[in-house]
Parts: sequence; structure tokens; C-alpha cells
Amino acid sequence: MGRAYQNRKESMAKTAGAKTKVYSKYGKEIYVSAKNGGFDPDGNLSLRRLIESAKKDQVPTHVIERAIEKAKGGGGEDYERATYEGFGPGGCSVIVDCLTDNNKRTWTDVRNCFMKTGAKIGSTGTVAHMFEHQAVFVFDGEDDEAVLEELMMADVDVTDVESEDGKITVFCPHTEFYKAKTALHDTYPDLELDVEEVTFVPQTDTDIDPEHIEKFEKFMDMLEDCDDVQNVYHNAVLPE
Repeated sequence: MGRAYQNRKESMAKTAGAKTKVYSKYGKEIYVSAKNGGFDPDGNLSLRRLIESAKKDQVPTHVIERAIEKAKGGGGEDYERATYEGFGPGGCSVIVDCLTDNNKRTWTDVRNCFMKTGAKIGSTGTVAHMFEHQAVFVFDGEDDEAVLEELMMADVDVTDVESEDGKITVFCPHTEFYKAKTALHDTYPDLELDVEEVTFVPQTDTDIDPEHIEKFEKFMDMLEDCDDVQNVYHNAVLPE
């Protein structure tokens, strides 16, 4: 899973789009989190995680602060989360996570991405059971057993720890994000995390045949171009 997970991250990075789009997505997520859960990152762990992730992705401080100030104002857009599921090109499982102020528009935009690439959008629950909502950490290392032991000593509920190609990948329930992160930094003070996120991790992989790669990449590009799409999770593994 570790290497396949990294491959998926790399394929997403290639279609991440312009910086302004990344800033917009973080701004929207931070605004919604602050509006719903409070403006203090120490008391709103979801907001705290988003801010840390935004800074790691080089989102300017003024973008973050503006989103929080907008939430404090009490006005602005009334976003709600919308999630769509289905099967992408090559038969891979896909979850599309959106924030929208117009469900009809978002549904139409996402459905078009599926339809125009030969993919199939499904109903709620179509593929969600094939994913687990988890915290994921990736960093340099070789000894996965030592990492597992340290996390268990810190009473972290670990799902799995893997070592591959000089990288350690830690999976744990999403509710354990900060507990696991704190334990890792306490054990390894100089640790630099390549990945630290809460995501949907697929429980099985789908290898994409060469004949479907072009449509799969077009599918991902189209979804990334949708203003309301925040994240796309899938179990596709492209040939190296």
C-alpha cells in the first residue's frame, strides 16, 4: 500500500492546477471549518490541521487569515459538503469531495466529468465501503517495527506501518491524527514529514490498463477544473 499510495499522490500532483486554484480550495475549507467549529486553531483541531497543511503547500498567510476573518464576519457564502461516488476509467473506484453553494450546479459539473470520459457515477455508498477514513504519515526511514513499537508505547491506535523504498508509511484512524503526529515528533525530534494528512485510503487497488490511461488522466483533469471539487480519492494505480 505504501508505494501505491505515493504513486497516487504523485499522479494527483501532476493535475493540481494553478496556485490560485489551490489557494481558493484551502480558503474555502478554512472558511467552512472556522465558521462551523470556531476560529481558534487550538480549540478547532480540524482548522488547525487545515492551516498546517496550507502552510506546507505554501499558501500565503494572508489567504489563511482572510478566510478566518471572513468566517468571523458571519456572512459570506453558505457552503455545504457534497460527496459523489462512482467508477472511473479503467474501473477504478472514485470518491469526489466537494464544497458547494449550489448543489444542482455541482452535481451537473461532476456528472459531466464522469459521462465525458466513459466513467460511471453511482449513488451514495457505491464505493465508500472500499475506503477507510484515515490519517497518513510518510517520512524517511527503514525500521517500521521500531516505529510501530514507539506508537504503541504512546497508546496510538495504529492501523498499519509499512516500509518501502526508504520510506515509512503510517496509517491510523483519522481521530488519532494529532496523537500520532505528537508521538512521532516526540520520538524523532528532527523528523520531517513528507505527507501528513487525513484522507480516504482505498482497501484494494485497481491497475489501470494502458488503453485507459489517457481517459483516466482527462477525467482527473476535468475534476480538478471544477471549482466546487475539493479532493478526489481513488484506488487507481498507473503503470510506471
